[in-house]
Amino acid sequence: MDLGLGGRGYLLTGASRGLGFATARALVDDGARVLVSSREADAVDAAVASLGGAPAASGVPADLAAPDAAERLVAEAGERLGRIDGALLSVGGPTPGSVLDVGEDAWRSAVDSVLLGPLRLVKALVPHLGEGAAIGFVLSTSVRQPVPHLAISNGLRPGLAMTAKALSDELGPRGIRVFGLLPGTIATDRITEIEAASGDPAAMRARTESAVPLRRVGRPEEFGAVAAFALSPAASYLTGVMLPVDGGALRAL
Repeated sequence: MDLGLGGRGYLLTGASRGLGFATARALVDDGARVLVSSREADAVDAAVASLGGAPAASGVPADLAAPDAAERLVAEAGERLGRIDGALLSVGGPTPGSVLDVGEDAWRSAVDSVLLGPLRLVKALVPHLGEGAAIGFVLSTSVRQPVPHLAISNGLRPGLAMTAKALSDELGPRGIRVFGLLPGTIATDRITEIEAASGDPAAMRARTESAVPLRRVGRPEEFGAVAAFALSPAASYLTGVMLPVDGGALRAL
């Protein structure tokens, strides 16, 4: 299937590894050009090199929580890509812990990175988008049901999902689509680190897989393929939705 990505340009945040990088890989493989960003310059450079470098890929280190990051990223995207056809907005997972245990400072920090940072970027980005553009938010299954020991994610990501839904109403008349992706357990470096911290990675993986109807965790490239499709012209009538990529783990429709 031709996704119609040839020559199109996309900005991806949190994309030096994991789900963002997998999406960048899928976009580049289908003919798009990407600007990838994350906080660490070395990680950004490594991701760009892995994607083949210019003209297919370039990178800019940036922390979305920084007030000036949004305008800088959009300016760089316009210059390096020539055109901006969409963006995938992803941020690192907030501090883990229960509702009663996580400190107020961690909540405030997460509001800046998980909520305000992406919203600043959207506001900076929208004036540069035309009909047929798409904005995707990488969220979590915590949008629909709580994830144990991830109180901040459980609190903030549903709000960002509803904000994305409202944006789809606001931007729909301009032909700009907005959607969210709800990854379940995908075999990224972050999941490996969480499993290692449990003291028994194999047992934790087995418990996770037993709760997934497909009886396995996802692969990053599986998420990337879904995200690339949703960003592409092939998904031109898809907006205002939250798409689970979770192997069926969510129990709600």
